[in-house]
Amino acid sequence: MNFRISKRVFYNALSVVSRAISANSPLPWLSGIKIEAKKDELVLTGSDSDVSIQKVIKADRNDAFFEIKEEGSIVIEAKYILEIVRKIDADELIVEVVDGSLTKISGHSAEFNINGMKASDYPAIDFTMPTKQIEIDADVLLKVITQTSFATSDKETRPVLTGVNFKCDGSILECVATDSFRLAKKTIHVNNTQSFNITIPAKSLGEVAKTLERDEKVLICVSDKKAQFWIDHTVIQTRLIDGLYPETSRLIPTEFMYELTLDARDILNAIDRASFIKSEGISIVKLSASQNEIVISTKSQEVGSSMEKLQAISYKGNPLEISFSGRYVFDAVRVLNGSVVKLEFSGEMKPFIIRNVDDESILQLILPVRTYS
Repeated sequence: MNFRISKRVFYNALSVVSRAISANSPLPWLSGIKIEAKKDELVLTGSDSDVSIQKVIKADRNDAFFEIKEEGSIVIEAKYILEIVRKIDADELIVEVVDGSLTKISGHSAEFNINGMKASDYPAIDFTMPTKQIEIDADVLLKVITQTSFATSDKETRPVLTGVNFKCDGSILECVATDSFRLAKKTIHVNNTQSFNITIPAKSLGEVAKTLERDEKVLICVSDKKAQFWIDHTVIQTRLIDGLYPETSRLIPTEFMYELTLDARDILNAIDRASFIKSEGISIVKLSASQNEIVISTKSQEVGSSMEKLQAISYKGNPLEISFSGRYVFDAVRVLNGSVVKLEFSGEMKPFIIRNVDDESILQLILPVRTYS
């Protein structure tokens, strides 16, 4: 294998695929990046067996910054090749397998010789494209990920809750995440006639979000075992989480006795100021609402208490007192990306809804907390 390439192009591609690699992989080959030089393209692959990323660099014969002199393949440990490429002070690099698996990387006056591994020993990863496909704008997919994945569980006791459920029925795609104490739901319209119901690990969606550029299209391909996100010449492939995702629609209330509309910054700032007062490591916020005033308060025997009055845009209903996790509400309001938010309540101990008044596609649900005071 022997090729010449732009340092910037090569380093950027290596950085993308290296995100799929685990630092503590039990298989030595999975700690490396597989590099394949083909007739008119360079294919880079990284994987931790759950998430796999493949980046293809297409050769342009008019581009002197990319030239394949000899086809071949090698696996080089990710942390070494990234560091070498980053530190070589040159616009162009030459990568050559000189003896078995010994690989020479040179540029300008610098030269590194590093031991690689045979590509034939690298685990076979099937990047075959599934037939169920939908196309989404990158900025829409980014919103889906950021507005839902934060609500997934970080505990493995119920693995299905560590992912976001993608349920497509005709032209409606519903994306739901919950850790059983809060829920985030995003609904979008897609040009599609496919139907599927899959759960994608939140970690995998995080890698997709890092790769997205706002002005591009993303092709999502799914099967019963895997999901692929095709972004330009990059494919991110992830396993799916087995198990039936809980039916969450019945948890969402449809009738509300109380309705509070606030400036999003006001409630975010108030919760942030009160968040240092914690009881057993958790910031529990009490909301007291009436036609006369809106009060956010916290109390802890160990720390003390706080109280802040908010200026409501509107309030409908009888007086209400409800307690909840400050962090959960803060996270929910923050990802709504709206200047005005509406909180809808069914009762003091019933789940409540937070919405962006200008965007009906996103819904956040929070379970209240029982307090004794």
